[in-house]
Amino acid sequence: MTPEIKACIEKHQTQMELAIEHLEKELTKVRASKASPQMLQGVMVDYYGTPTPIEQVANINTPDPRTIVVQPWEKTMLKEIEKTILNANLGFNPQNTGEIIRINVPPLTEERRKDLVKKAKEEAERAKVSVRNIRRDGNEEAKKLEKSGLSEDLRKDLEKDMQDMTNKFIEKVDQVLTAKEKDILTV
Repeated sequence: MTPEIKACIEKHQTQMELAIEHLEKELTKVRASKASPQMLQGVMVDYYGTPTPIEQVANINTPDPRTIVVQPWEKTMLKEIEKTILNANLGFNPQNTGEIIRINVPPLTEERRKDLVKKAKEEAERAKVSVRNIRRDGNEEAKKLEKSGLSEDLRKDLEKDMQDMTNKFIEKVDQVLTAKEKDILTV
């Protein structure tokens, strides 16, 4: 295996691993049966005119499987955080106690579970498209290497390796999705 081929494979394998990591991160935002601080990930609070992630202006924890507690570092942020959580359209009804914001996470209905599975499948499909795009880039790189002196047999071997790697990562996406579906559908 030439250094160019090895570099090409390693580069595209790293990109595919990042696609899987991104999928896993996105799926943590799709809530399953119990409360977790990740449910508020991506919620941006207006912090003195600057959109700021909620986890940078408050401590977020889960004292029990059905409750999220948001404790802002500045009490003046309570109303803003409460308003932001309501506007984020997460299906939560935050309760402001004057000290903290308590969010009771309602149990999921069967219909809501099916919606969440659908959302998880959409994320998985995006990850698969990303992996396939990385394969396409790798195949294009193989053709460029052939034009700059790589033999046709080596190019075909590289393309076969790219396809094998793609199949492996698509399978990994399916495994991650299956685990998330099981998590969502478990009552």
